[in-house]
Amino acid sequence: MDANEPREQGTGWSQFGTTPPAAGGFPRRDTIIMEQQPPPPPPPPKKAGFGRKAVAGLALAATAIGGGVVGAAVANAFQPDPVSITSTGTPSPEFKATSNELTVADVAAKVQPSVVMIQGQTGEGSGVVLSADGLILTNNHVVQGAGQGGQMTVKFSDGKTAKASVVGTDPATDLAVIRAEGVSGLTKATLGDSDLLKVGDDVLAIGSPLGLDGSVTKGIVSALDRTLTVGNEPNQQLPPGLGQEQQSQAGSEPTTIGGAVQTDASINPGNSGGALVNAAGELVGINTAIASEAAGGGVGFAIPVNTAKQVSEQLISTGKVSHAFLGVSVTDATGDVPGALVREVTAGSPAEKAGLKQGDLITKIGDKAVDGGDTVVGQVRGFKPGQQVKITYTRDGQTGEVTVTLEEKK
Repeated sequence: MDANEPREQGTGWSQFGTTPPAAGGFPRRDTIIMEQQPPPPPPPPKKAGFGRKAVAGLALAATAIGGGVVGAAVANAFQPDPVSITSTGTPSPEFKATSNELTVADVAAKVQPSVVMIQGQTGEGSGVVLSADGLILTNNHVVQGAGQGGQMTVKFSDGKTAKASVVGTDPATDLAVIRAEGVSGLTKATLGDSDLLKVGDDVLAIGSPLGLDGSVTKGIVSALDRTLTVGNEPNQQLPPGLGQEQQSQAGSEPTTIGGAVQTDASINPGNSGGALVNAAGELVGINTAIASEAAGGGVGFAIPVNTAKQVSEQLISTGKVSHAFLGVSVTDATGDVPGALVREVTAGSPAEKAGLKQGDLITKIGDKAVDGGDTVVGQVRGFKPGQQVKITYTRDGQTGEVTVTLEEKK
């Protein structure tokens, strides 16, 4: 086991108290018959407006509380003259528009040429063009099985196709780079900054769900900094929402991804490796996974583009990626305090050098709270070798802090 890996671990509708409608579709009303009474005596002479003022005031209060047509009708019933309503001129609240003036259609038209469909040996997926001469970023699980230099087919937004081969893969982050052969002048994606994303930001997911290339769905950033684990043991039930192109990972080591972007933009099998873009048409994530209780779309997750950029640059230059190494084996805490319990510390590791011990409960890495072992793995994978990281832990009921200098994973 890698010392960085944590292990052990009919919809209906109801009617609420409504009375069944009578013929003609209106609610049924009970009819009350009263004995006819003699006409009432004439009212006494009115005094100087006092009573009317009181009734009108009560009606206006009802208007203010109840509002709408009924309130206005009650008020008018006691007024000798028509009542005029003056608008305050204050507009209804609206969401703040983005700084640019691109419509959804504008963003889609801008980004679609830089998103491709990939036909690999294990299924169909999507990819994002990184260079005019054919470098394409996608998920590792989309190209898995092709191997280094393995062949697959890429379909571009204009309908043209090209053979492609693997440049490099990184299973730890589920990212890969391929190169389309014999192409030039491709429209490359504009890379954004995923660190600037905020919950509620508008996003589009663009890719080839269910083989429907060039599909666009709209949503928002639902949450940030999620940790997700993709993959499973042999003969184990696949995790919820695992797409067809991800099923080839069954029986492989789980992949834990930290810092993932959660979105409600519809994502389905085949979107993997495609683009998640902001309202300016900038790439902010690589769509990767779905969590769902049923087949089809659900809650979508994307690898942040800052991670994808770092990984892809290494894959392009060397064909492999160096990862940070902490040197602990962790599992989820079982007590009342959330965190990651240190089961083992690797001898000579950065963790041991910093003073972490077996039995410590890691509660924070930097400023991020740790709620389980996967959080530690995901966070460490987001760092670079040589980075210094503050780790907060509890030991024997006492809180402590250490600063760890991460090393390169061998």
